[in-house]
Amino acid sequence: MNSTDNSLQSIIEKAKNGNQKAFSTLLDTFWNEVYGFQLKRTKNENDAEDITIRTFSKAFDKIASYDDAFEFKTWLITISKNLHVDLIRKRKKNIFEEISQHGDAVKKVLDESPSAEDQLIIEQNLANLLTHIKELKPHYQKVINLRFFNEMSYADIANELNEPVNNIKVKLLRAKKLLAQIIKRNTN
Repeated sequence: MNSTDNSLQSIIEKAKNGNQKAFSTLLDTFWNEVYGFQLKRTKNENDAEDITIRTFSKAFDKIASYDDAFEFKTWLITISKNLHVDLIRKRKKNIFEEISQHGDAVKKVLDESPSAEDQLIIEQNLANLLTHIKELKPHYQKVINLRFFNEMSYADIANELNEPVNNIKVKLLRAKKLLAQIIKRNTN
């Protein structure tokens, strides 16, 4: 076992003890691998991102059950694979139900992008921040706005979006990291 393996085990142990920085480190370390794996499987960025978020949410929720006899990445990929299979089953079930109810499966497209926060633009810095936020995908915009502009708790956001609290935490973490990258890119 080399020092990288030792430090990863240390981070996993900290995460098992509820250390948020350890969760963030694990997310940063394995996000691209899980997302890339799902992107190859789904061939859809939104599905890949959604499954990746749910993978980390479930992994963080169940981290106490992780067995270090297995590679952490393999454990995450297994969770991700199972979530993808569940999504396919759910979609097939929904299509069959809709066909039986309506005679044909018509996909309904909802615009879930958040409303513009033009009323909040008072200072130039706020205007710039909002411009950067708008570069995020709509679901990231929504959680940022609910958390930081509407000052909602994780639980309230979870209720509002009808998602588990862990999903909200992962989405917020990811949204903040992406927003920081956008701001850094635009200031250089």
